[in-house]
Amino acid sequence: MADAALFEFLHTEMVAELWAHHSDPGPGVSAGSRGGEEARAAPLGSAGGGSTGQKMSLSVLEGMGFRVGQALGERLPQETLAFREELDVLKFLCKDLWVAVFQKQMDSLRTNHQGTYVLQDNSFPLLIRMASGLQYLEEAPKFLAFTCGLLRGTLSTLGIKSLVTASVASLPTCE
Repeated sequence: MADAALFEFLHTEMVAELWAHHSDPGPGVSAGSRGGEEARAAPLGSAGGGSTGQKMSLSVLEGMGFRVGQALGERLPQETLAFREELDVLKFLCKDLWVAVFQKQMDSLRTNHQGTYVLQDNSFPLLIRMASGLQYLEEAPKFLAFTCGLLRGTLSTLGIKSLVTASVASLPTCE
């Protein structure tokens, strides 16, 4: 239980720190870019378009998650047999990876059998504290970017090229 709380606090601080450095200062003020860094498209789109700083923050969070996902993808499957199909890899994500990171299994895995998979967590741990009001719904993407990177990094290590997006229709559920 302590590990879950520590991870949640670390994640919250990463988001807060990146948003403090890349927040949109308002009209007429240049946000400025950090030396040598390029803004690239964010993995999660925001409803209002978002500023370049916000897109960079999402990209940085997603990149951190990607690297952590790569490391977990190298270490966790050593205990399991080789994956025969893509669906086996997704089942691994829903069960083993999710338990290792969030101490619970994913609630649902759906597929159209054409390469598109939808993973659903009805009580996503990083969104539970925000679930008290709809006003926080537009803040959800910044709390999902790291996890999107985590999934993409794990899939990459396991040999699957992917595009990972997240959506939140109601808190704390995410797909």
